[in-house]
This record gives sequence, structure tokens and C-alpha cells, in this order.
Amino acid sequence: VQLVESGGGVVRPGGSLKLSCVASGFAFKSATISWVRRAPGKGPERVSRLSPSGGATYSADFVRGRFTASRDNDKNTLYLQMSALQPEDTAVYLCHAVFKRPFLLGTYDAWGQGTQVTVSE
Repeated sequence: VQLVESGGGVVRPGGSLKLSCVASGFAFKSATISWVRRAPGKGPERVSRLSPSGGATYSADFVRGRFTASRDNDKNTLYLQMSALQPEDTAVYLCHAVFKRPFLLGTYDAWGQGTQVTVSE
């Protein structure tokens, strides 16, 4: 099971970035996938969560109207389009998957390593 994020970087306030998370090793199409961010000195914050079909089951108040999460089940990829970025958006952005395994009970989860987003002049 692997989740690999990419697309982070340094951007000026008001700028945009698009993050990607490529999944492998599990049934991505039936997994619930989230973006979570971890800012320096703060606990993790869920940014958004998508159902297997791509419907948003959660979107944080602080990103509504600025960030859009989406998924391409044919490419096993989760995206986060971010615009109007502010310094307080500086964080490591991670993807998190919750999924089931064939013939096994219960649910499993996996985390990516994260990609750094820095918003600064």
C-alpha cells in the first residue's frame, strides 16, 4: 500500500498550487480518501474527504471557496486544487485512505509522506 503526494512548493500569497496523490496497493475506487494538513506547532486538520464516487463528504470551513478536492479513479489519483493561498495555509499536506481488503474484516488505512506547501512573500 502506497500513497505518494506531489505538487507542493513555495508560492506567494494569493497564488495557486495543485497537489496530487497517487495510490497503489489497494482498491482505490472503493476507498474514502482525505486531504489532511499539518502546520508547524499545530495538530492535524482535515481539509476535505471524498467518497469513493468523488462526492465531498467533508470540506473544512477554512478552505471553502478556495480549495477543491477531486479524484480520478481510473488513474488512482487524488487531487487538491488550491487557490487564494494565504500564509496560514503553510503546512505539510498529506493524503489518507480508508479502505477494505478482500476477504478480510474491518477497515484499513494508509498515509502518504506528505508534500510541503509554503506560502510566503
